Amino acid sequence: MDADAIVVGGGLAGLVAATEMASRGLRVLLLEQEPYLGGQAFWSFGGLFLVDSPEQRRLGIRDSLELARTDWFGAAAFDREEEGPKAPGPDHWARRFAESYLEFAASEKRAWLTSLGVRFFPVVGWAERGFGLATGHGNSVPRFHLVWGTGPGLLEPFLRRARVLEEAGRLRVLLRHRVLSLLQEGGRVTGVEGEVLEPDPVPRGVPSSRRGVAGFRYQAQAVVLATGGIGGNLDWVREVWPERLGTPPKRLLKGVPDHVDGSGLRVAEAAGGRLVNLDRMWHYPEGVNNHTPIWTQHGIRILPGPSPLWVDATGRRLPPPLFPGFDALSTLSYLRRTGFDWSWFILDLKTLSKEFALSGSEQNPDLTGKSWIKVLRNRLFGPSPSVQAFLRAGQDFILAENLSELMRRMNALVGEEVLDPVRLEQEVRARDLELQNPFGKDAQLAAVFMARRYLGDRFLRVAKPHTFLSVFPSGSNSGRGGPLVAVRLWTLTRKTLGGLWTDLKGRVLKASGEPIPGLYAAGEAAGFGGGGMHGYKALEGTFLGGCLFSGLVAARSAALWLRSGVMDGG
Repeated sequence: MDADAIVVGGGLAGLVAATEMASRGLRVLLLEQEPYLGGQAFWSFGGLFLVDSPEQRRLGIRDSLELARTDWFGAAAFDREEEGPKAPGPDHWARRFAESYLEFAASEKRAWLTSLGVRFFPVVGWAERGFGLATGHGNSVPRFHLVWGTGPGLLEPFLRRARVLEEAGRLRVLLRHRVLSLLQEGGRVTGVEGEVLEPDPVPRGVPSSRRGVAGFRYQAQAVVLATGGIGGNLDWVREVWPERLGTPPKRLLKGVPDHVDGSGLRVAEAAGGRLVNLDRMWHYPEGVNNHTPIWTQHGIRILPGPSPLWVDATGRRLPPPLFPGFDALSTLSYLRRTGFDWSWFILDLKTLSKEFALSGSEQNPDLTGKSWIKVLRNRLFGPSPSVQAFLRAGQDFILAENLSELMRRMNALVGEEVLDPVRLEQEVRARDLELQNPFGKDAQLAAVFMARRYLGDRFLRVAKPHTFLSVFPSGSNSGRGGPLVAVRLWTLTRKTLGGLWTDLKGRVLKASGEPIPGLYAAGEAAGFGGGGMHGYKALEGTFLGGCLFSGLVAARSAALWLRSGVMDGG
């Protein structure tokens, strides 16, 4: 044997699995096709879903496992638990994995991470605020805990741990090793084979060479696949796009690098692993073209506060509760039925300065670089330099001193007279009229006022409601909030909520529901656990957390089995 266990994929889930097994005394081989470790976690904003944390309690947030469970299962809407009499369906293990993950998020998750040196930003974010019912989709309370240092800050302790284990001879890391197939003997996975890719010192995220220069073959008693999802493979995304989300866009932006192509899923499928729930995807309707792209069709997600008017391509306002930051997939589903690939945010510079953030570690150098001075300056006196860069150079951003000029530029950007200026002006004017009183019938404004009752939103996230136009109620010039802003929005691919079907030990299952001996999966490759622990929708902060938890589950299960020597089929 070349190792006790092989981990394929050096992202967060793979690093967690490899370091956990190696720390338990196993000889571990970690294979990664890119010239670096870290995977998608490096690019992430670093949000983690925690329940009843000290950060929440300090802000007066009352959370509980019961409330989190209600929110989670209201979002997940699991409906595939059986495929026949006594035959478990794709959601059988997904639901159970979700239960286990919720207990993890409400108990050992934070203590474990802080013991490794992870620290959190003191203000808890409120993502995916929901569809409007207590039993439906959405977070009832803020739960988005931002890692101090964003994605790289979360990776750092595991990379440090990996270096220590390498020096101790427990872990071996091989970059530019692309796994093409699994070795099997008597129905059991016994290793991997593939090709060594030529050296290619491209910057992180830039597509790297796929030219092989040599082959390899490694044997082990257990293999853990942590190879990610399909968000960078637009053909596959369109192939599995579900009817419930409407027709797939002709133009998609990619929120993940090109190498997130699902090739590891195909490797497992060829070995008998079952892929489930691939029609469940997590894509964002608030994507914009990156003005300085790193990978092909590189898009960035806007993290909006709740105040911008969201209108479709013609200028019609989206119905409640399809407000910014409330329900990503319901909004996407609605927009995919409008007949256009884009929509718009309408707001003013004052609102943008406080409410616009951009997802990603590279778009938040203040948080990634752990600079309190820059964080306070950018959050209190925004917009941040990254948002300013998009205002200057982003092809989807428009500024104008009056609504007529803004609408003219919107149609000019599109290249055709799609926008109805009369309709849009009516929408903006009607919204402003509602602000004559501190009460009214506009559900979005009511939601904004409610959001500002939360201390974190009031001071750092949500602008004080004000009119966008100047001469109230009949003017069309920008108001005291500065120039008017329009932002064209596209669909941005991100996460695969389905994947390899796994049980509560992280073992990859066949179509029959039986485990494939010696094969485990973790992270996005496993639908973050169980083949899709999120169900149909996610609550945010749960993707990195799913990588952490499923990586731990697979590692602990494999290590226990290998140390015990008991052949239980896993």
